[in-house]
Amino acid sequence: MRKILRKVWKIAWKAALWFVVISVLSVVVFKWVPVPVTPLMLIRLAEQKADGQEMKLNKDWEPLRDISPHLQLAVVCSEDQNYLRHHGFDFGAIKKAVKHNEKSKRKRGASTISQQVAKNVFLWPGRSWIRKGFEVYFTFLIETFWSKRRIMEVYLNVAEMGKGIYGAEAASRHYFHKPASRLTPREAASLAVILPNPRKYNPARPSGYIQGRIGWAMQQMRFWGGKLDYDNVKPRKKR
Repeated sequence: MRKILRKVWKIAWKAALWFVVISVLSVVVFKWVPVPVTPLMLIRLAEQKADGQEMKLNKDWEPLRDISPHLQLAVVCSEDQNYLRHHGFDFGAIKKAVKHNEKSKRKRGASTISQQVAKNVFLWPGRSWIRKGFEVYFTFLIETFWSKRRIMEVYLNVAEMGKGIYGAEAASRHYFHKPASRLTPREAASLAVILPNPRKYNPARPSGYIQGRIGWAMQQMRFWGGKLDYDNVKPRKKR
């Protein structure tokens, strides 16, 4: 029995070591190399195939300098206002979400942009504690090896923004018939506010609810001075 346990322990130790080595190398490589495909993209393709739909994967990687600064600011204002100040986890938002979820049936998340990148690039969608544990691990890695600019660049290139549409460039051309570099503040806000449920809402034909969210996002963008300054982060009062 002891021999079997030693053998199992040895195999588990080697597997864990290889996982750490491969995961760290992957994060380091993607610090510079565009992410070619994500698990979510493959899952969506499989779902389309299973439903008898045309398989659609519309994406076009663009460097951050070619993505409108309005969109960079809009996603921070609508998704993660402490993005430039935290190190991957917004513990204040987590506490608020826990209190809210204890009292409300409508659950609220507290994932940061860094956590969403970790999930989108390296993991599968889901709510299990195992997947959440891996998300924490990969979030720590990307915050260690990547800059905030790189995290934002990856986020805006792999985020699901419609049915079979991924990234700012593909979304901008699909909905607004222009490159992502030319998005206006309102168009940027429209894309940002659909991110929690991009397959349900259309930023080019917003419902009344989405129009309200767009107005709120644009107000937040004005509070920030209309620009996201990666190099000069100052605490801001919550609005």
